[in-house]
Amino acid sequence: MWYDKITLLFKNKELRNKFLIIIGLFIVFRIAANVPIPGIGAENLRRFFDQNQVFGLLNIFSGGALSNFSIVLLGLGPYITATIILQLLTMIFPALERLYKEEGETGRQKFNQYGRLLTIPLAAFEGYGLLTLFQRQGVITGLTLPLMAASIITIIAGSMFLMWLGEIITEQGMGNGISLLIFAGIVARLPLNIFQSFATYSTSQIPAYIAFFAASIVIIAGVVLITEARRNIPVSYAKRVRGSKVYGGQSTYLPLSVNPAGVIPIIFALSILLFPGMIAGFLVGVHGFVGVWATNVNTFFNDQWVHGILYFILVIVFTYFYTAVTFDPKQIAENLQKMGGFIPGVRPGESTIKYLAHILNRVLFTGAIFLGLIAVLPNIIAGATGITGFTFLIGGTSLLIIVSVTLETMRTINAQLQMREYDTF
Repeated sequence: MWYDKITLLFKNKELRNKFLIIIGLFIVFRIAANVPIPGIGAENLRRFFDQNQVFGLLNIFSGGALSNFSIVLLGLGPYITATIILQLLTMIFPALERLYKEEGETGRQKFNQYGRLLTIPLAAFEGYGLLTLFQRQGVITGLTLPLMAASIITIIAGSMFLMWLGEIITEQGMGNGISLLIFAGIVARLPLNIFQSFATYSTSQIPAYIAFFAASIVIIAGVVLITEARRNIPVSYAKRVRGSKVYGGQSTYLPLSVNPAGVIPIIFALSILLFPGMIAGFLVGVHGFVGVWATNVNTFFNDQWVHGILYFILVIVFTYFYTAVTFDPKQIAENLQKMGGFIPGVRPGESTIKYLAHILNRVLFTGAIFLGLIAVLPNIIAGATGITGFTFLIGGTSLLIIVSVTLETMRTINAQLQMREYDTF
């Protein structure tokens, strides 16, 4: 049973110490997320975030630090953005692609170092943009040039500090530190959601709450199923004789994930979808043609049907796009051929490339439709039940992050336990 593994985890001194270190780092993260930047008031920030969805998405990745205007208000956003930019640049620069895909652990370390360095200018740019935007919107006032410079330096330091915490957590061997910090930020909002639900509770909402949590159980089970789903392609290796030894002659599988892009397509789609409405919202009230255009665009993108349909389509498009960036059938086919591997019934070379692309497109269709449904489910369920406090249980970015991080952490802990040769395994 699962609780037996928890017992084994705490019985081993080394694993117990690692677990306690991670919990301590989570506490440090939550303390930092509630320490405001000196000299800046945050009274109007919550109202601003309630009216702006794109900043609500950024607030998820910062664990509420952005709405608190804390010293780590950008969270891990700059580092994640830097990593995504570098992955996209591998399609343009062959040298960067070789570094990332062909030079092993040394190449990955250099690639990660580039991501750390790129985080600094991104954090400075995003911090300056946020401060300027909030100042123009009247959210913050009295922002002098020295205070602006001090705030930007604090924002950069906060982003680098969280990145450092994430790497320390990763070194403990209990999961990916960046993912765990994002997970901790999302779960940290659960007590507030529970308190708000009790504060606004009425007996007439009991059927709605029952339907809501029943739907959440079904949705979570579906997310786990699709996240873990694989399409196994059989692969055989030819026998090779070297001296008196025979190598190869084995059969294995090449697993293709049904959802290889993870949560990235939802982030891309939501950012692009909300950007025109956000710009138009800033221009509403301007005299002349610009003001009329901004009002029409804002009305168009605020329509729930338009928003839902465009959101669904964009998630599907970006699922295919991001998978094309990260998964190359040609490279897989070449690597199989170099290692003496082949797919039974398929010729090596061009035929293998076409076969892999065909299977990938068929599997990806299911994953893309699934991601699109998960993206729009919070709005559908919230509209049907009227409950908005626990939307991370019924879909969207938060649910995918929670499920994927939980499953990955469980696999990592199981591997740690198996390494210590417990009799229960």
